[in-house]
Amino acid sequence: MRQELYNYIQSNQDLRRFIREQPHWYRKLTRDPKQIENMQIEMMNYYQKTIPHRVSGFSQSLQLVEMMIGMMGSAIQKD
Repeated sequence: MRQELYNYIQSNQDLRRFIREQPHWYRKLTRDPKQIENMQIEMMNYYQKTIPHRVSGFSQSLQLVEMMIGMMGSAIQKD
């Protein structure tokens, strides 16, 4: 693997962890270093760090908060 690519991967904790969990990417990058962009996209999907994943997580958190507020409101009204 090229030294600059190796240094780039070592500087990013998520990429380093991903390449350890998915060793086929090490082979791909050794053969074709231009595949780093594809690996980053796959890593973001794997760790659910894309914008749609984050929006979904935020939406689920918001729904949970709304449900808790609703439950507390109904508990207060019963008293």
